[in-house]
Amino acid sequence: MNTTDAGKKAMLDSMKGLIVSCQTQPDDPIYTEDMAVKMAEAAAWAGASGIRANTPEQIRAIKEAVNLPVIGLYKIWNEDMDVFITPTLEAAKQVWEAGAEIIALDCTDQLTDKGRPAWELMPEVKKEIPEAMIFADVSNYEEARRAVELGADIVAPTLYGYTEATKHIEEPDLREFARMCRDFGEDVYMMMEGHIYTPEDAMKCLYLGAHAVVVGSAITRPHLTAKRFVDLISGYQSNWRDAEKAKH
Repeated sequence: MNTTDAGKKAMLDSMKGLIVSCQTQPDDPIYTEDMAVKMAEAAAWAGASGIRANTPEQIRAIKEAVNLPVIGLYKIWNEDMDVFITPTLEAAKQVWEAGAEIIALDCTDQLTDKGRPAWELMPEVKKEIPEAMIFADVSNYEEARRAVELGADIVAPTLYGYTEATKHIEEPDLREFARMCRDFGEDVYMMMEGHIYTPEDAMKCLYLGAHAVVVGSAITRPHLTAKRFVDLISGYQSNWRDAEKAKH
């Protein structure tokens, strides 16, 4: 197991079950300055075991309001690259300083604006912030394998459906996730994130070997839930996932 520190292991062990992603962007119809905090409070009330949160400001506010571990990230969009989840060392430091115990990083093969694959940032973050735990967001089996080798504490196929090679996909690849759990579950905490919209789907992932399931849009983004209904009722004349993937 990559995670050998007793304190880190105890925290990760406590996160078994449901982790709720509580994020809002200024252009979301539900956006208010305290909306992410209210989402986190609702998740804690429901019995969630952790929170995933975006931006130093929202992470800090959530940590002040909710006594749950936080997986922090900092989404920064740049027209010159596809990497947007905590794309720089400075972004990772801001996430850590805001109070997140776990830092989420893009660990795919996507290139940054410097022409470097995203996964190259992980060793730098581990060196500069050794106290932090690393949540590796990947999109396929090989990226998961590399993340394990680089020492990630958590691996999840968060970016499955968001990279160039997988952007056409709308459903989770449970067979591939099961393979990850089988091959890497002894080395890291495998979590499922992405394309999970029902409790039944979450239970499937736990059965396949997930330590925890991270759910965002299906719980905390009602405008996208409504859009899924509208898209189906209107005969799929538009795709709600275009809105989910939009840059902010």
